[in-house]
Amino acid sequence: MEPRLRLGMVGGGQGAFIGAVHRIAARMDDHFTLLAGCFSSDPERGRASAADLRIDPARSYASFEAMARAEARRKDGIEAVAIVTPNHLHAPVARAFLKRGVHVICDKPLTATLAEAKALRAQAEKAGVIFALTHNYTGYPMVRQAAAMIAAGELGEIRLVQVEYAQDWLAEPLEATGQKQADWRTDPARSGLGGATGDIGTHAYHLARFVTGLPLESLAADLHSFVPGRRLDDNAHVMLRFDGGARGMLWCSQVATGMENRLVLRVFGTKSALEWSQEDPNYLWVGPLDQPRYRLTRGGAGSGAEAARLSRVPAGHPEGYLEGFANLYAEAARAMVARRAGVAPDAAVRFPGLSDGVEGVAFVDACVRSSRRNAAWVRLGL
Repeated sequence: MEPRLRLGMVGGGQGAFIGAVHRIAARMDDHFTLLAGCFSSDPERGRASAADLRIDPARSYASFEAMARAEARRKDGIEAVAIVTPNHLHAPVARAFLKRGVHVICDKPLTATLAEAKALRAQAEKAGVIFALTHNYTGYPMVRQAAAMIAAGELGEIRLVQVEYAQDWLAEPLEATGQKQADWRTDPARSGLGGATGDIGTHAYHLARFVTGLPLESLAADLHSFVPGRRLDDNAHVMLRFDGGARGMLWCSQVATGMENRLVLRVFGTKSALEWSQEDPNYLWVGPLDQPRYRLTRGGAGSGAEAARLSRVPAGHPEGYLEGFANLYAEAARAMVARRAGVAPDAAVRFPGLSDGVEGVAFVDACVRSSRRNAAWVRLGL
């Protein structure tokens, strides 16, 4: 049997939501062992976090630079690092490990700025390592089912794409209370140019691109901050023009009262339509022209090999957010193990990477540029 991949983590210490999600995802399929980390910029909190996770104190580091240097010198040093910090640290942390040949699994968005994203892509490609970006919604089996159906032409020519991601957790000035997650996400210095657009708009945009396969031609965005004093957008309406003539609409909001994590994608073609909702992820609704609408079930009759490959339990047993995250970790692990063996990974292995990351940051950049010009049509700065 192949030994587990040796994993480190930067960020994700006590009080951090996404770090725990990444650790669960890394463990779920038994591909990784977490051995080292720099879990906080506060050394005391970092040590306490490492103790909670039963990490050897000698491999709990006060800085990511020290971690990268020390782990590179060890014979049993980490082979991959998970980056779960605020956005502004993604690039410097990734650079520290890339130059030492360590594979990277990075939370989205790739970086805080487009210039950083392009520079990081160049460095990662030169380093020749695996670089995975956790757009976790592409790990859901029925998202893979939808993408496969569109690629096979079952919807005909795509005409309309609608995607929305609505939350309400920032409907009030939560950042003023010192709440950690709200504080950095509404700070341009740590989050980047985009608020809701960077945090959840990038997920919505990537989902639409992943499922349809349609390149974006241009966009027109209206970004707004409804909460007084907030420095980044908390709501965005974006019109999309895709190559080939399809039109789209993207709405992301963190002030949509009553919404929890309502990520919904609808795709309409000349033959049929698809609808998928993250809050009910085991089902994909299909709407053929002039026929009754019907539902495909994850693991059930009618779903294909793409969905089956990422399913863990039979139909009727719900799978969701953590499993979607774990699927991306498992796919990245398969690529890393193949690289370790000097062979190409299975052709079915698929996960978001550098090109997706650069495009996601370019999407935020384009939305900001468009909104500043009164929702003028702009192209991505790729």
